[in-house]
Amino acid sequence: MNNHWNLDILYKSLDDEKFKNDYEKLKTEIEKIKSFTSENFTNTNNAKEKLETYINLTNEISKLYNLADYCSLLLTVDSENSAALKVQNTLGELSTELTVPKAQLKKFLLTIENLDELINSSDILKEHKFFLEQNKEKAKHMLTESEELILEKFKLTGSTSWYNLHSLLDSTLEVEMNGQNLSLSTVRNMAYEKDAKTRKSAYMSELKAYTKLEKPMAASLNAIKGEAITTYKLRKYPSVLDMTLKNSFMDKESLDALLGAMREYMPKFEAYFNHKAKLLGLSGKLPFYDLYAPVGQVSITFTKEEACEFIIKNFSEFSEELGHFTKHVIENDWIDWDPKKGKMGGAFCYPLHSVQQSRILTNFSGSFYDMLTLAHELGHAYHGECLKNASYLNSDYSMPIAEVASTFCEILVCEAALKSANSAEKLIILENDLQGIARTIVDIYSRFLFEDEIIKRREEGSLSVDELKDIMTSAQKQAYGNGLDHEFLHPYMWACKVHYYSVDSNYYNFPYAYGALFAKGLYAKFLEEGASFAQKYKDLLAATGCNNLYDVGKIVDIDIRDINFWRKSLEQVALQIEEFVRS
Repeated sequence: MNNHWNLDILYKSLDDEKFKNDYEKLKTEIEKIKSFTSENFTNTNNAKEKLETYINLTNEISKLYNLADYCSLLLTVDSENSAALKVQNTLGELSTELTVPKAQLKKFLLTIENLDELINSSDILKEHKFFLEQNKEKAKHMLTESEELILEKFKLTGSTSWYNLHSLLDSTLEVEMNGQNLSLSTVRNMAYEKDAKTRKSAYMSELKAYTKLEKPMAASLNAIKGEAITTYKLRKYPSVLDMTLKNSFMDKESLDALLGAMREYMPKFEAYFNHKAKLLGLSGKLPFYDLYAPVGQVSITFTKEEACEFIIKNFSEFSEELGHFTKHVIENDWIDWDPKKGKMGGAFCYPLHSVQQSRILTNFSGSFYDMLTLAHELGHAYHGECLKNASYLNSDYSMPIAEVASTFCEILVCEAALKSANSAEKLIILENDLQGIARTIVDIYSRFLFEDEIIKRREEGSLSVDELKDIMTSAQKQAYGNGLDHEFLHPYMWACKVHYYSVDSNYYNFPYAYGALFAKGLYAKFLEEGASFAQKYKDLLAATGCNNLYDVGKIVDIDIRDINFWRKSLEQVALQIEEFVRS
């Protein structure tokens, strides 16, 4: 097991002949589809054959997206790789050439009156029914072809550049602490340290460090959200949120049910935070820098090898296929493990659909939380595995469902750890689990409130650093309630979370809550049905690229529009909190 991922299945380097050849091929394939749509989407004659050809051409081009994937992966572990950044920018410019063919497809679909009949007459169109129907719906919000192209090209020097600036600032920021210059990810990992002074010192040093780049980060955020506002207005959506929901294949009724249930259960989390403060020996409320502090008298740590062994064993007890797949991921160096300067903080899983693989980034330091994070990212990778035989057009699932497989795998590992633990260890494991759930319910709610508010205010003009900080702390007070010490919140949470800067994914917050609670519902069904549920689970994941969220839920008899489903999932959490408070 190496510390760094292996990208050779993509390319050996930017100078690889294969990379150069694929780049030239990409240009050729783009010209081919541009010519095809311009010549053929002018009338509905032979519409079935035209749509079949478009789908085949698009799926073929997708095999060359390895070029951009490779550059992105290089940059996540080395943000100062100027060669990769230069090529990435060139590829971004080239990819905008696909904007017109995509717009022409949408326009063409609007002119077809008998689309359902056409779809039913062709196997390939039936396979891509959801893709075609969604594009016909999106056509209602489409601009002219030339306007679509202009919008896409301006994005490269607009929101994409602002996103890249934020990533560069975040990954290269040096934090001065106790006479040392440390990476931001290293300092943020100290939130899990046993020593209380270290946690507080890391928190104070982090906040101080953000003052060095708060203005460019605020400029980035203002620019990105400003672009989102312009886009929704041009496309004639009611709001940025409505546009996000449509792109997530989710309806407002489902979101309202989810958020409504979350609000009802916030007082339960206050009890968790208050009890944790007592366990840490605090006389007052829990300060933000102690949110992730370890509790108990024993320490649960893992080497990389131990974490992998534990995860594989317990994944296998749910599904032998999941266990074998995880072992394959680890043995074939799909993971980049250690924190370092220039490497992006946090963790993610990057799908590489064209080669039927993924790559996982972590900043592993050996804590129980790190082991759960690894299980989380492996869940994402398994989701990709379940979709590997789908066409490219049927492999792109929406944000909320993206967090289901990952969270489900966390639950498998955490429940297994609880079963094998002694009483002292159980306290730690239970607290770690609640810590993660609190993050995906309470902190995510604060992030939703923050983003909702800044988008509303951004419509009237740019927001200052002080305004962003005030909105952030106000959102934290509303979400955490009396669970946190309001003197020690995190006014820069907007600066350290990359989700706010995602170009095409506004409101990348509620999907985490959706994933956590939907996964709780799936785990309850697994307990009811036993081993046979593993196949249903796989079928559900395989269907996520070509169904809306409501229909995905129906595969396992879940109604996401019913607030009672979300309440049942949260009630499981409430029982865990009660057990924790009794400890």
